[in-house]
Amino acid sequence: MIVDRQGRRFRNLRISLTSACNYACTYCVPNGKRLVAAQDELSAEAMARGVAYLIEAAGIDRLRITGGEPLVSPKLETFMQAVGQMGLSDISLTTNGQLLARKLPLLVDAGIRRINVSLDTLDADAFRGIARGGDLATVLDGMDQARAAGIKIKVNMVPLRGQNLDQVMPLLEYCLARGYELRFIELMRMGHLASDSNAFLQQFVSLQQLLSLIGDHHEYLQADAPVDATAVRYEIPGQGFFGVIANESVPFCRTCSRLRLSSTGWLHGCLSSSNRHYVGDLLDKPRHQALPALQRLLVKALGDKQEVAFSGGATVMKIIGG
Repeated sequence: MIVDRQGRRFRNLRISLTSACNYACTYCVPNGKRLVAAQDELSAEAMARGVAYLIEAAGIDRLRITGGEPLVSPKLETFMQAVGQMGLSDISLTTNGQLLARKLPLLVDAGIRRINVSLDTLDADAFRGIARGGDLATVLDGMDQARAAGIKIKVNMVPLRGQNLDQVMPLLEYCLARGYELRFIELMRMGHLASDSNAFLQQFVSLQQLLSLIGDHHEYLQADAPVDATAVRYEIPGQGFFGVIANESVPFCRTCSRLRLSSTGWLHGCLSSSNRHYVGDLLDKPRHQALPALQRLLVKALGDKQEVAFSGGATVMKIIGG
C-alpha cells in the first residue's frame, strides 16, 4: 500500500470513460463547443485492465465512472461488465442524465445502485442556457425511472451567481420531496477559471452564502460523513439531507483519497496540480511487468496532492471528469 506522510492513500478511482459530452456547460466549456472523443482514447479492455492493476497496486476499492458523459460512450457496456467482476466495494456513475432512461436497463443489469446526476436548474430556459444542450424534461423523467428501479440518486448542482442562484431552493425542495440528496458544488478554479480571477469571483457562491439561503427556509443540522468525504453534509430533520462540496470554503485536501484516470491513459493524483503520469503503455503489458512501474508512478501521483487546500489548476475538468 502506498501512503504519504499525512496518511493519505488512494482508495477512490474516478475513471473518465470518454472526453465526449453531449452538453457544453458554461463553467466547463467556455467556447461552447460540444466535446468529442479524443482520437487516442483507451479501449474498454485496456481501461478495465487499468482498474484491475490499480486495485492491486494502490488498494483501490471504490470506482466512479465519469466522462465527459459516460452514457454516450460505446465502451460503457463492455467496461462495466468487466469491472463488475472485480470485487470492488462500490461502483457508481456520474451522468448529466440526458440518456439515463435509455441506458437504465444496462445500468441495472450491471449492478449500478448509485448515480450522481449533474443538474443546475429546474428552469427549462436556464437549463438550455447553462448546458447548451439537452432537454430538462428528459433528464427529470430519467431520474424518476432510475428511482423506480431502486437506484439511489444524488444531484450535483454548481450554483453560479447571475445564472442559477434563484434555483437553489426550488432544486432543494424538489430533491427533498423525491428522496434525492442534493450536493451543491462550489465553483472550482480550474481550466479557464484558474487564470481568470474576475470570471471566477463574479460567479462564485460560497458555503456560507448557500447555508444562509437555506437557513431562511429550513432548520438544518450538520450530519456525519466519511473521513475522506468531499462534502460537508447536513440534515433537515424529517425531510432529508443535502451537502456542500466546499472546495474553497472548507478544503478537504488533507483527507483526499481520490485518483483519476483519463480516457487517454493519464493518471491525475490531484486536480490542483498540472502534473500527470502516463500509464497507457503499461496497460498492454503483463501484470508482472506493469505493476512495479505503475507503483512508481503512483508514488509520484500521491506526491502531487496539496498539503492543505486546493490552489487552482490549469487542468480542464472536462478531460478527467468530476
